[in-house]
Amino acid sequence: MSNARTVALETLIKVFNQKSYSNIALNNELVKHELKPADKALATRIVYGTIQYKIFLEYQLKPLIKTKLRDKFLMPLLLMSAYQYFFLEKVPANAIFDEANKLAKKFAKKNSGSYKLVNGILRALERQGKVLPAPDNLVDYLSIKESFPKWLVEYLLDNFGEDQTKEILVRSNQPAANSIRMAVEEDKFEEIKEALKKDGFDFKESCLTAHNLNLNKGGVAQTNLFKDGKITIQDAAASLAVDAFKFTGDEQVLDACSAPGGKTVQIAEKLTTGNVIALDIHENKLRLVKNAAKRLHVSDKVKTKALDARKAQEYFTAGQFDKILVDAPCSGLGLIRRKPEIRCEKSLNDIKNLARIQLSILENISGLLTAGGELVYSTCTISLEEDEGVVNQFLKLHPDFELVPVQVGKLPKQNMVRIFPSADGSDGFFIAKLKKRG
Repeated sequence: MSNARTVALETLIKVFNQKSYSNIALNNELVKHELKPADKALATRIVYGTIQYKIFLEYQLKPLIKTKLRDKFLMPLLLMSAYQYFFLEKVPANAIFDEANKLAKKFAKKNSGSYKLVNGILRALERQGKVLPAPDNLVDYLSIKESFPKWLVEYLLDNFGEDQTKEILVRSNQPAANSIRMAVEEDKFEEIKEALKKDGFDFKESCLTAHNLNLNKGGVAQTNLFKDGKITIQDAAASLAVDAFKFTGDEQVLDACSAPGGKTVQIAEKLTTGNVIALDIHENKLRLVKNAAKRLHVSDKVKTKALDARKAQEYFTAGQFDKILVDAPCSGLGLIRRKPEIRCEKSLNDIKNLARIQLSILENISGLLTAGGELVYSTCTISLEEDEGVVNQFLKLHPDFELVPVQVGKLPKQNMVRIFPSADGSDGFFIAKLKKRG
């Protein structure tokens, strides 16, 4: 009989040793093993918590590991055990260590003494307790304390200062909001709220938008509200990108990087006689867009095309679109609270390479916008190179475009919108609005 920790360990072995995607690896293991809901929740928490705090946990274990760990399960097991010891306060240390010993015996080769090694290291960890670098070495201290790579801490300090950096790191380690967008007219918001209450959900209004609510729990996808397309799961910050447009309803719109389709359907909701063409480089991802459009009853306004946005001018004609959204592929630094592995997967070089791709997308789709048309550029990152850097470079190369100050949601009017991971659980995000002169 499998338990939560077996599932967690098997998942982490795949993530750390085989570089598997955490969400896919975990889902595969959960499908393979029959667990009670509480055990599924525990396995999920251990997996994502261990990935999130890997840098911190490695620092705690490093002085205690005196020999090479030959068995591939050992380091994932030690990391997840250390995570439980430091972060699952309601679970006694003896219970954590006992489960670790059982797993070591289960996963070790025959006649291996690996379990003895695990027990010794974890007991030493208990005696040692939490250790951190000296606070006067700010980069090292924040890197270990908040479990972020040094280069990223340095980057944030250089660009945003100490106070904002600390805020970003702390918020990025907090749970993401269970955010939904009410996909109905504003005068029906109260009806949605009442229906949510009847379904057993409490909620708080988003501090960013009037059309988003943060729910007290998951499971909203099982409600009739969701199935009937009256609500959809969408981060509040992400929803603001579409709010930057001013729609009349009859526009021809291009969503240049559309999958999974959250913003595509949000655009379609604003249209009456117009339509939106959704591009994505992967045909299989466009199925997600089509499914979202069907659920929200806007299929008649959504067309899809498998196409690299950088080749859009080969397929569409100059001036074909009144509005274009470029929600560009990016480093995802604003999504770390949802995808904790991003912090260890990305580098400064990745950011620079992505900025070149983003500029190339803008370059290649800009000719498709009609004179007087609107182009909204957005990312789910907070890096300057991918955000202001791309916009400013594009404007230098294209004097026929101008930056338009934008007011979205509950935010004040500003030239370009930067949203850091917020106190109410929303993602980090960036929005800029450009207009083609003429």
